[in-house]
Amino acid sequence: MAFPKQVTLVEVGPRDGLQNETHIFSVSDRVQMIHGLVDAGLPVVEVGSFVSPKWVPQMKDSDLVYEQVRKIQNVRLPMLVPNATGFEAALRLGVREIAVFTAATDGFTQKNINCTVDESFERFQPLIAAALKEGMRVRGYVSCVLGCPVEGAVLPERVRDVAKRLYDLGVYEVSLGDTIGVGTPVAAQRMVEVVAASVPITALAVHFHDTYGQALANIFACLSLGVSVVDSSIGGLGGCPYANGASGNVATEDVLYMLNGMGITTGVNLEGLLTVHRRVRTLLGRDLPSKVARAKLG
Repeated sequence: MAFPKQVTLVEVGPRDGLQNETHIFSVSDRVQMIHGLVDAGLPVVEVGSFVSPKWVPQMKDSDLVYEQVRKIQNVRLPMLVPNATGFEAALRLGVREIAVFTAATDGFTQKNINCTVDESFERFQPLIAAALKEGMRVRGYVSCVLGCPVEGAVLPERVRDVAKRLYDLGVYEVSLGDTIGVGTPVAAQRMVEVVAASVPITALAVHFHDTYGQALANIFACLSLGVSVVDSSIGGLGGCPYANGASGNVATEDVLYMLNGMGITTGVNLEGLLTVHRRVRTLLGRDLPSKVARAKLG
């Protein structure tokens, strides 16, 4: 197996992780969380989302969070942008990287953003064009790449078609998300192989949830194909509000421990992650799913 020598960890905890928590973190708590993650060496930390606080109250004041976060050279701080209003907010703040999102199935996009996959492209296609004109980097998320809570199994070819449409619009990277965590290693490999026939493997990232305990195995399988970007969330925060039983993202600590054991470079410090984990655990008042943190912190 030819594993990459270096992997980029994309930390999604402050956005994808916190947006599913009933406890709403203050602006200062979110800023401190992000600073801790950056100090631990994470090169990409998703700061927040320009969504309506009516629908996602956890992301309220994401603009204030972005304003207060330290801007450090070579550390990327993307913001999720769902619509034109969000894009205008990103422009005002001087955001240098945004993310847009869709899914591999109409059933999920209808539940999530009340439109079909094609309609989601109609919404964000002009945003991507405007962002690229402004010199922004644009990342694309594709949800439900291995299964959908509405439509069930998802063919890899459907994922390929959506990913290619995103890439052709100019996104620099497509994150393939197993939103409900039903994937297994062979299925994950097959999906990535099919997508990589149309989108360069260097432009693909993987985003696994750990509902059935398969996330690390799935990541390992995809690394063997040459994938070198992995999304993860501190402590394993996250979940899917539209799928019963769908647990959080794979824990950043657990992914890092595996990569360290494989001799793969990330630039991320485990002790720094554990420091952030302690703070988040205290704020939430409960244990988090990370196996490494439980072993290290008790």
